[in-house]
Amino acid sequence: MKLRIDRKARVPMYMQLSQQIKELIYNGSLVDGYSLPSERGLAQELGVHRNTIVRAYSELRDEGLITSYQGIGYRVKYKSMYEGMIRKDVNWKALIKADYEDFKMDFDELFSKSYEADIISFGGGVAAREPYRPGEIAEVFEKALTEKRDNAYFYTPYEGNAGLRKKIAEFMSMKGVITKPGNIQILSGNNQALDFILALLLQPGDKIIAQEPLSPDIYRTVRLAGGNLITVPVDEDGMICDNLEAVIEKEKPRFIYVDSSFSNPTGAFLSIERRQKLLKLSYKYRIPIIEDDEGSELYYDIDRIPSIKSMDAGNNVIYMYSFSLTMMPGICVSFVIADRSVIEKLSGIVSVRIASLDWTPQMLMFEYMKDGTFFSRLDEFREVCHNKRDIMCAYLDEMADKYGIRYMKPKGGVYIWVELPGYVDSRELLRRSQKQGVTFIPGHVFYLKKTAGNDHMRLNYSYPSAEEIKTGMKILMDIIEEYKLNFQIK
Repeated sequence: MKLRIDRKARVPMYMQLSQQIKELIYNGSLVDGYSLPSERGLAQELGVHRNTIVRAYSELRDEGLITSYQGIGYRVKYKSMYEGMIRKDVNWKALIKADYEDFKMDFDELFSKSYEADIISFGGGVAAREPYRPGEIAEVFEKALTEKRDNAYFYTPYEGNAGLRKKIAEFMSMKGVITKPGNIQILSGNNQALDFILALLLQPGDKIIAQEPLSPDIYRTVRLAGGNLITVPVDEDGMICDNLEAVIEKEKPRFIYVDSSFSNPTGAFLSIERRQKLLKLSYKYRIPIIEDDEGSELYYDIDRIPSIKSMDAGNNVIYMYSFSLTMMPGICVSFVIADRSVIEKLSGIVSVRIASLDWTPQMLMFEYMKDGTFFSRLDEFREVCHNKRDIMCAYLDEMADKYGIRYMKPKGGVYIWVELPGYVDSRELLRRSQKQGVTFIPGHVFYLKKTAGNDHMRLNYSYPSAEEIKTGMKILMDIIEEYKLNFQIK
């Protein structure tokens, strides 16, 4: 809709606008039901006061040419082309696939609160903010933009930036994994990586063995791919493997998925013995392992333990790693290491589904790895997160003495899995804490059938500041104190 204003004309501007809109309606350019621009938006576009638009629309409404709806705006309404017809609106809710309709958004909504002002969030799972400086980021980004390039500026190959894949191969060699750039596929996150892997290799009805409790992102991705999860419990050493062979023989799974390093949500670290056992089972039954190793660089009380992939002489492991916990928050870069035939097909999925990988985070990641900044920042991330973990655990120790909560102090990563006393329901605790500006993730969302976990909560300590942790934990302690007093009175 093109409108013009003659500021030298004697006709008031609002009348000029109403006349032009009227002509557009009469000549059919603006059909019945057409949504007109908002008062504020049209005023900004034409460089006039909002009241000018208000008066123009009022003129048209008085003439019966448009109508206004609360919360929607203005629409053309001079006649109805649907007179005599029975209107049947689309039932969008009914069209949504059941797999999506059944999604419980508790986890997503609570996670997103990490970014809201005046909220102390223990619900996130993102990198610490302290190690990266905005000025430094701007300098690196400027360098990436101005550096001479022979190829198209903002496009990368479907496999991802070649220089970054080379740096990732060097990075993985320090983690005991010898690979080539051609065996690496760059993506935006491990959720996307798992989605693409399952799209490539999973048949509808196939079964996947995974640990439980488990990130909702994982079981939803499996479900949408048409797979079925077979879950096994975890303890302080990660996925319990004692009876896993019997499960494999009975269920005949297509994959084993394991979050091997300081897993989400429990913070458990898969022991070296269990890593070796999983790999032996993979070889015996020819079952691929999908290893999610996102938290492996954030180790505090132990030395780095070899990944399952680093032990894999038979190339049975598909390895996923994300920089989301060791790069500035919001820079999403992850990668997959797999057999070359798998990587080639993953790149094909990239070409179909997203056409081009995001250039900006790849180049930032490349520059940070190229000059060594990333590796020095890893030490800072470990120091910062280690300190935050100890602050949070000090409060949890006090809560254990006073209220009987139980938890396992993680040896790394960013999560603490807390078992609450019997008189506290995590969902009710969340409702009360949110009113005081503190969020966390209640335990039930990490269970496939939501029938367990009401007595647990997941706390994240990487994103909130040290002072926010102190304030937030005091609030949680005060609320649980009230629960205890009420319980004793009853």
